[in-house]
Amino acid sequence: MATIDVTEQSFAETLENSEIVFVDFWAAWCGPCRMFAPTYGKAAERHPDITFAKVDTEAEQALAAAANITAIPTLMAFKDKTLVFSQPGALNATGLEEVIQDVKKLDMDKLRADAAQQPA
Repeated sequence: MATIDVTEQSFAETLENSEIVFVDFWAAWCGPCRMFAPTYGKAAERHPDITFAKVDTEAEQALAAAANITAIPTLMAFKDKTLVFSQPGALNATGLEEVIQDVKKLDMDKLRADAAQQPA
């Protein structure tokens, strides 16, 4: 599956329709973003069970602001509509694959139970 472009209007629907969503916040002028793009695209091809989304921070400034993006590229991962990973900086192929596998293995029931036991 190829990457998809996500906008402020389609972001929530994208999270709603997929168990796992990776989101690459990028801009055309950003060198590290351009270097990361092929790595991200190849990961999308290797993992058709995951939605790989891209957000152009120049075109989608409100969405980038809502996501508290302060540096690009920033990679976020959501599982069951919950943010489970967020990191600025371009990952190499090995690092990205490790994050993908970690997100796939996450036990969301345990994560929610642990979060519920945290003091407010």
